This record gives sequence, C-alpha cells and structure tokens, in this order.
Amino acid sequence: MIYSAVQHLASQLNAHMKLVSGTVEDMVIVSNPVDTDGSVATNNANKLILFLARVEKDSVAHSPPTRTSSGVGGRDLHAKPLYLNLYVILAAHFSGVNYAEALKSLSKAVSFFQRQFIFDRQTTPDLDPRIEKLVLEIENFSFQELNNVWSLFGGRYLPSVCYRVRMITVKASGVTGRVPTVADPRSDVGRR
Repeated sequence: MIYSAVQHLASQLNAHMKLVSGTVEDMVIVSNPVDTDGSVATNNANKLILFLARVEKDSVAHSPPTRTSSGVGGRDLHAKPLYLNLYVILAAHFSGVNYAEALKSLSKAVSFFQRQFIFDRQTTPDLDPRIEKLVLEIENFSFQELNNVWSLFGGRYLPSVCYRVRMITVKASGVTGRVPTVADPRSDVGRR
C-alpha cells in the first residue's frame, strides 16, 4: 500500500517531467538517498529521488467500524479503515556542474505538485484501488529539523522538498467480529 502510493506519485511526476523536458528517460526514481553502507547511491545520479521519511497515523480522520448485512443471524463487523500520513522527500541528486539542473528539475516538480496536489481515481485512473486518494501538502522544516532529517539519511544535504501525503486509506480485509440480530420480543420468530 505504501509502496503503491509513493510509486504512483513518482510515475505521475515522471510523466510530467518527460512531457516538459522532451526526454524518454525516467527523471524520477523511488530510492534511498544512500546505500545501506552509507555511501551515496550511484543509481541516483542526475535524478530526482523520492523516498519515504516517515509514516504516521492520521489522528484527525475517523470512521466507525463498518457493518454489512449477512442475512439471518446478525451482521459482520469489519475493521475501520486506517488513515495514514506519509512524509516523502523529493530530492535533486545532481552533482557539481549539474547543480543548476538540480534546481531547475526541483522547480518543475514543485510546480507540478502545486497544480496537481490531489490524486484520486478521477484524476489518475491507475491509482491503486485500495487507496481512496492522495493529497499533497508541502511540509516546512526549521534548519534544525532539516539538519536532523538529512543526518538520518547520511548527512549529505541535497536540494529537496518534503511533502505530507494525506488520506492513505488502508482497508483491512476480512471480518473482525459479528453483531447478532436482536429479535423483537413481541414477535413470534423463534417461539415454539
């Protein structure tokens, strides 16, 4: 589910970047900014990288458990949907003489997400059917928070922007319980 959401954003941004740049190569990849040994990931060179920085439960979105009819004997209880906020970072990984290109690419990406900040099945029919919608908001960091974030990811700052992606809906499958049907005591149902 989380992978589908992040990959969907990357593919939508890739389609836009190909259109405005006239290239056929993917400009956006889903990747860690560094390899597991702490070295700079070599496959990220001259790309925009999109990576997950944090997952949190959305404490604002609430919905009660859903009940569905199952005929005689009661109703099935299903787990309530889980609403998550994903924090994703879009970083421009261009080195040395390509630094200006990093800033241009990042600007194009920010512009795209400013225009299209809601992704649902109406705007993007290929959205994973388990996801209701994705809503992007830029998240502001203080210099200290920015330092902390990049320290977690290897300590090398890249020109970047962080987005909070709201309303990821994870719907649990299966029945979590059963609510029995209560018969009217005045009715003849069940009496002998």
